[in-house]
Amino acid sequence: MDTFLNMESLPRLDNYRISMRNLKRPSIGELQGEAVDQSITIPDAAEPEPSGGQIKLGWIVGVLIPCLLNIWGVMLFLRLSWVVAESGILQTLIIITISAVVCVITTLSLSAISTNGEVKGGGVYFIISRSLGPEFGASVGVVFAFANAVSASMNTIGFCESLNVLLKSYDVKIIDNDINDIRIVGSVTILVLILICCVGMEWETKAQNFLIVTITLAIFNFLIGAAIGPRGNETLISRGFVGFSWDTFKENFGPDYRYAEGVNHNFFSVFAIFFPSVTGIQAGANICGDLKDAGAAIPKGTFWALLISMTSYALFVLFAGGAAMRDASGNPADLINGTLVSSELSCLKNETCDWGLFNSYEMMQVMSLWGPLIYAGCFAATLSTALTNLLSVPRLVQALGIDQIYPGLIFFSKPYGKHGEPYRGYVLTFFISAGFLLIGELNLIAPLISTFYLASYALINFCTFHAAFVKPLGWRPTFKYYNAWISLFGFAMCVVIMFLINYVAAIVTFGIIFTLYLVVMYRKPDANWGSTTQAQQYKAALMAVHRLQNVSDHVKNYHPQVLVLAGDPKARPTLVDFGYLLTKNNSLMFIGNILPVRMAYKNRINLVKDGQKYLDDRKIKAFYNIIDGFSVEDGISALIKTTGFGKMAPNIVLVGYKPDWSHCHKEEVESYFDILYNAFSQRMGVCVLRLTNGLDFSELRHDLKAPINGTNKQGITNELIPAANAASELLHIDSNLNLASMDSTNLSYNAAQPAPLPNVNRNSRSYKLSGTNIPMPEPEPEPEPVLYHTKGGSELPPDIVNAMTIFTRKQPKGTIDVFWLYDDGGLTILLPYIISMRSHWANSKLRVFAMCHGKDEDQEEKSMASLLTKFRIKYSELIMLKGVCEQPRPDTILKHKRLIEPFRRSPRNEFGITDEELNNMAEKTHRQLRIHELVVQHSSNATLVVMSLPMPRKEAISAPLYMSWLEMLTSDIKCPVALARGNQTPVLTLYS
Repeated sequence: MDTFLNMESLPRLDNYRISMRNLKRPSIGELQGEAVDQSITIPDAAEPEPSGGQIKLGWIVGVLIPCLLNIWGVMLFLRLSWVVAESGILQTLIIITISAVVCVITTLSLSAISTNGEVKGGGVYFIISRSLGPEFGASVGVVFAFANAVSASMNTIGFCESLNVLLKSYDVKIIDNDINDIRIVGSVTILVLILICCVGMEWETKAQNFLIVTITLAIFNFLIGAAIGPRGNETLISRGFVGFSWDTFKENFGPDYRYAEGVNHNFFSVFAIFFPSVTGIQAGANICGDLKDAGAAIPKGTFWALLISMTSYALFVLFAGGAAMRDASGNPADLINGTLVSSELSCLKNETCDWGLFNSYEMMQVMSLWGPLIYAGCFAATLSTALTNLLSVPRLVQALGIDQIYPGLIFFSKPYGKHGEPYRGYVLTFFISAGFLLIGELNLIAPLISTFYLASYALINFCTFHAAFVKPLGWRPTFKYYNAWISLFGFAMCVVIMFLINYVAAIVTFGIIFTLYLVVMYRKPDANWGSTTQAQQYKAALMAVHRLQNVSDHVKNYHPQVLVLAGDPKARPTLVDFGYLLTKNNSLMFIGNILPVRMAYKNRINLVKDGQKYLDDRKIKAFYNIIDGFSVEDGISALIKTTGFGKMAPNIVLVGYKPDWSHCHKEEVESYFDILYNAFSQRMGVCVLRLTNGLDFSELRHDLKAPINGTNKQGITNELIPAANAASELLHIDSNLNLASMDSTNLSYNAAQPAPLPNVNRNSRSYKLSGTNIPMPEPEPEPEPVLYHTKGGSELPPDIVNAMTIFTRKQPKGTIDVFWLYDDGGLTILLPYIISMRSHWANSKLRVFAMCHGKDEDQEEKSMASLLTKFRIKYSELIMLKGVCEQPRPDTILKHKRLIEPFRRSPRNEFGITDEELNNMAEKTHRQLRIHELVVQHSSNATLVVMSLPMPRKEAISAPLYMSWLEMLTSDIKCPVALARGNQTPVLTLYS
């Protein structure tokens, strides 16, 4: 006892961490004293352990500084003054405010998600994929990585532009001091930045510290210079820097949108160019795998970065708009008493204006205290933003590759060195960034980046709204300052802004995301991350079931929900296929297996998973379950009573026919009869299926991925499967095919080439196997053909394979003959009608046979035709059976007599049919024999025969006599025969 008590573990972090190492917490089996494997691991769900000690960053170095460097980019020193000139002070502040609102809302959402558990490497991709699932996360992750790579190109272009201006002032150029110089210098710059990233986090962090200091000095340099004014310098004044004045502030307060660079600008076109300057809020999340405490660092660092950056932008707007003119000639001769009286007159006089906020991107240098420091700040801002973008893209790609979402990215995810650097990802990033850098036009790239970033921000906001709205139990963020409806507003705001900026770019962006989404949906990666999409599916299903429970049944909404008593689904594929014909895309199917021997929990679960996987591989939508430790009769009774819940419970029991009833143990015959009787007692419909070659293929292996020997993927040893099949044989011995008579005891099938076929003797219940490779007919398109064969290498002949796949292959022209003999509510006619609607059975037409009870046969035929018409049942022919009450042929009577002779009660056989019973049931027996003759007469060439099942009355008829009826009804028929009967409640209606 003390040993088991000592196995109890205290709550500790390692017990809840997903890793490749062994679990520390003991299992239930261990606590109960069971012999269990001591090396239980969870490799499928585990995160890889780091290959070496990684450098972990705090919130200042890891979030605040990267966010500031990303936000303070190319726009700060090169485009903000132009934005003020176009939109004016007021509308520029509005643009900044809208951008800030978007960023603040997105930061609130980002903070909520990032504090809901540990955040690994992958940034925005990791956050969205673990929240909304791999479909959304992967598609947005690719777009976001692409946006970061293009953003690096944009900022490098800004660096090259400012460098060109500096070189031009010294009359230095490489080719043309224009776009070609930008392409050359930019490509080299991106290569150098990539090399800095490859060196590792230590060098990148040191570079960031230097860059942030330089940018901060440049910002104060501009603010102090603008506040002091031109200090009487006529050159500066002629260039538009007039110093603070109320007149300048009023002149620049309103907008003055003009044509520039091939675009007639307006509020949203200028917004599109400005918005990339505030898209750095995700910089901390992009390297969240390198943070000490991502949950605490991301909210704190990002909000401080937003506050500092937006304040600096607003100050820049006020200082630039209040101290500089929109247009200036740059000619000191235009000054009157040292004052620039009118920029418009100056420009008209000189015909062109090369200076002023509108015309020159150098106004920041002109207005600063020391011009060279502005160049240094511009270089630092552009290069730092490009550096953080280039740093984040390979890690995004690496995260996508590790999760194996897109096969093409797996190659680029390989880690190198003790820090796991994605060097291949850096190479990919270089080519993408260099490719867009060759465009060379900053204003052309900026709107495309804006739509990509806005799409990513929209999804981040939607993730938080979805999680907060669904409220799964796992949603417990430590950051509380968020609101689901504010996040939804942020999502809508991002989408609206995208379309207002450029609806074509917005449509293209969503088209790319949707295409990537479909790729993931098609590939169906093995990724289960507990997303809120799964939680929403569960809640939606739960609510639908509760609503359905309160809706009363109506005959128009009847669905055949089938409980298939197939045992192991691999043992009776034809029975499962027939059940799926009735339920496919329409209703529920349950498959039950009864194992009389009590099984260990893990073995039972593994068998259930193995059976469910077989169904999934064959694209059969059904639920498989095993009940162990019960007798067959008690187990089936439990299945009928407990399977499903509410309105999602079965209403039909589908069972295989028992062809060996005449020579098996009497208890099995009684049990089979009781199963049918109890199903009707529970007000279930019943369907019994019989095939000429039987249904039982329990000796066959159907797991494509399972090895011939050893353990399959689910961890089930081959020894377990024969045991399960042997137990399932107790359920129904429903096969005329004795596969055990082969020289190889066990059978299997896989896609491998079989060995030569041995000779096998044939007797009354076995077949000689011979033939060539037989591809398995497929119910759905499969990637490769499948061959059935024994483990010894013997192939199965075509007739057996055809018997196994009778309900999954395309049927030739034929008929489905329906013998609707008794009014059971319409189930006997509804089931074959459903089958006739399936594509593989489209060539099989319904023929309906009915009995005549009166003398006016014509009137009865008209009545039946009218009934079928009102039921909207499409049939090809209606035949009224005549002579049902006539005496059967002597040979038929003799055949039945020989059939029941072993079951006649005698002093030696107390179990059986009495003379009194035969006399009492003589009329009904003769009717069944006569129906047999008529079925053989009319349906010898039918594709499928469906007929009414006689009612098993336990008090009136014995099990052997009833089974003799079923034997006579279904014998001498080459095609499959289904005996069906409803529970006497209508499943068809005349009314609309």
